[in-house]
Amino acid sequence: MVSYGAFHSFLFEYDTPRIVLIRSRKVGLINRGVQLAILAYVIGWVFLWEKGYQETDSVVSSVTTKVKGVTLTNTSTLGAMIWDVADYVIPPQEENTVFVMTNVILTLNQHQGRCPELPDDETECKGKNNCVPGYVSTHSNGIQTGECVPYNNSIKTCEVFAWCPVEDDYHVPKPAFLQEAENFTILVKNNIWYPKFNFSKRNILPTINSTYLKNCIYDSQTDPFCPIFRLGKIVEAAEQNFQEMAVEGGVMALQINWDCNLDRAASHCVPKYSFRRLDNKDSAHTVSPGYNFRFAKYYKDSNGTDSRTLVKAYGIRFDIIVFGKAGKFDVIPTMINIGSGLALFGVATVLCDIVVLYCMKKKYYYREKKYKYVEDYELGVSETYGTNS
Repeated sequence: MVSYGAFHSFLFEYDTPRIVLIRSRKVGLINRGVQLAILAYVIGWVFLWEKGYQETDSVVSSVTTKVKGVTLTNTSTLGAMIWDVADYVIPPQEENTVFVMTNVILTLNQHQGRCPELPDDETECKGKNNCVPGYVSTHSNGIQTGECVPYNNSIKTCEVFAWCPVEDDYHVPKPAFLQEAENFTILVKNNIWYPKFNFSKRNILPTINSTYLKNCIYDSQTDPFCPIFRLGKIVEAAEQNFQEMAVEGGVMALQINWDCNLDRAASHCVPKYSFRRLDNKDSAHTVSPGYNFRFAKYYKDSNGTDSRTLVKAYGIRFDIIVFGKAGKFDVIPTMINIGSGLALFGVATVLCDIVVLYCMKKKYYYREKKYKYVEDYELGVSETYGTNS
């Protein structure tokens, strides 16, 4: 019976709003206060801060880089040696990234043959029975031959067939091999495009001439639009120490933000640079820190034997990250946000109804004035209960 009554009410009853004017300072102030807050939100946040009257587009970007700098090293192994861009930028070009080698472990004159493995818990041996022919582990430099041979005067290790002599990377050079890398510079060329507005620009602004470009170095205060950056300054701006980072390497982000208001002149659309370290530097977690990789330089020695120099390169990878959005006035988002703002004014009415009908002392009186129940006029009954007005 209850379900039938509810269905009957749903099907045969109709609700229509009734306007009741309530003279109450409290309710009036609540109503105007809520309306004022909604108006401030729509004008201040939606339109002024978020620019809700604009159509927006995301940036499409391309980046090219060029590193410059020369340094001299003088060691007992290599002697005096000049290092230029072709030596320490590996590879010469990458997409939105450049790697600069700052430290290195060189294993010279390697050739394929038999030699003792680097000593550790798995490779040290007392005799042949400790070595397994053909065995290779994840960290092996070669394949074991089954022989146990002297590594030095006090230690024996399993012999391996490998590039000999095997690399010894237990000790990373400190300070970094290329300490002067902090004075190297990187030129970043960035072209951006907003396809929706057919707007394009590059970070070498029209006000920059060739004379300025040859002499400027980026500085957030004096030269904020210079596209040439000193590597040490990039790391310093990220609150890091270059010489410490250069020892084991790391990953830096050079961020370019293009937030453009295209309702203003194009000259106001300019890049903003920022810097941060991307790889996690945590003193409590020191396993496998930094950034490094290996590569080899191959050649034939005087006997015609294939040989190589194995390079374990430590360095800083600079990732150029471009982001941003552009906005321009458009009627459609403007009308949508105006309509949404007007709809929000209904919140004031709902809130005031809750206060009047459920919170005030005269809530039953107000409820009686607000709701009026009327039967079908065709049945001959004008009203069943409620007010007579």
